[in-house]
Amino acid sequence: MPSCRSCGGGRLEVFLSLGDLPLADALLRDPGEPEARFPLDVAFCPDCALVQILEEVPPQRLFVDNYLYFSSFSDALLEHARVHAEGLVEGLGPESLVVEVGSNDGYLLRHVAAAGVPVLGIDPAPDQADAAAAAGVPTLREFFGLDLARRLRAEGRRADVIVANNVMAHTPDLNGFVAGLAELMADDGVATIENPSVEELVERCEFDTIYHEHFSYLSSTSVAALMERHGLTLFRVEAFPDLHGGTRRWWVSRSRPVEESARDALAHEAEAGVGSAGFYRSFAGRVEAVRRELIGLVGGLRAEGARIAAYGAAAKGATLLNSCGLGTDMVEFVVDRNPHKQGRFMPGTHQPIGPPEALVEQRPDAVLLLAWNFAGEIMAQQRAYRDAGGRFLVPVPQPTLV
Repeated sequence: MPSCRSCGGGRLEVFLSLGDLPLADALLRDPGEPEARFPLDVAFCPDCALVQILEEVPPQRLFVDNYLYFSSFSDALLEHARVHAEGLVEGLGPESLVVEVGSNDGYLLRHVAAAGVPVLGIDPAPDQADAAAAAGVPTLREFFGLDLARRLRAEGRRADVIVANNVMAHTPDLNGFVAGLAELMADDGVATIENPSVEELVERCEFDTIYHEHFSYLSSTSVAALMERHGLTLFRVEAFPDLHGGTRRWWVSRSRPVEESARDALAHEAEAGVGSAGFYRSFAGRVEAVRRELIGLVGGLRAEGARIAAYGAAAKGATLLNSCGLGTDMVEFVVDRNPHKQGRFMPGTHQPIGPPEALVEQRPDAVLLLAWNFAGEIMAQQRAYRDAGGRFLVPVPQPTLV
């Protein structure tokens, strides 16, 4: 992309290059099959403060052909969604409509439907849409944008609430996406948008959260500018520091008054420098320091004869393994709760993916937590492995053996 995908500005400043990496969610059926690699360069736009990658892989290839992520395999995420849904349905009834864009397997909307509020999911991933339908959540198997929003509105459907959790950053056409939100939203409706915060990503050196499926890395500053371009206002901001390494929930509408939480979030980012290039310029050096430390720690354990596995066949795990060059000679295998991923192989580094029970069966000396954003949940689930003397290696913000 030669210009900013939000404002169109042409002054993008690249501040991190992770090299040519495979698609993070393109798990292999056979480790010998060919793999495409794409550059992974991250840039800051000084005109609207959006952080973004420059490469644009077709969304069909990312979210239909290779997408095996199911939200329902995380207990912590399910609880977060339940609480969110219960808050959303207050004041709604059988004449209302709640739409979720990127609804995955119905993990959130099923709670809204159980409260008697009509729902509609929108998600292009076929397996996830099938799972949502089986859970009683009607789902359109499409990408969301202005065209779909216009079609729904022509059918007489306007959304009182639109939920967009961990989807806006996955959207190459940000303006089409937000124009669609504005088109579909009822005049007095609201949209809630959740994504990891770029501020925490930089401050905690969460470089593995960067991959081709994440086109943008969002701040309250960049979200406010994007919404304003489409007649929407950022009126509330909630922070979830322990979710996905630091998540924000941005509330937007046409006419709601701006609340103190939104004013405070924007003021904080201005003071921290999130909207300026200087905030990002030291990031590459800190990433390199973490990479060297992790490679050294894993290499030292291997030199002592330790066997190392990994937990979480997550997209961030693919970035971490590939950017650090941790192949099967260093990390033998990966485990994951998601049965759709089991039996496949990690992209690029080719570790076989098995069920979590393999940790107790094979007893590696240490487990690299690729899904570190669910560290507490995973370590609690793996008490038998820990009781047998197993250790966990948490890679960011600083590699640590637990």
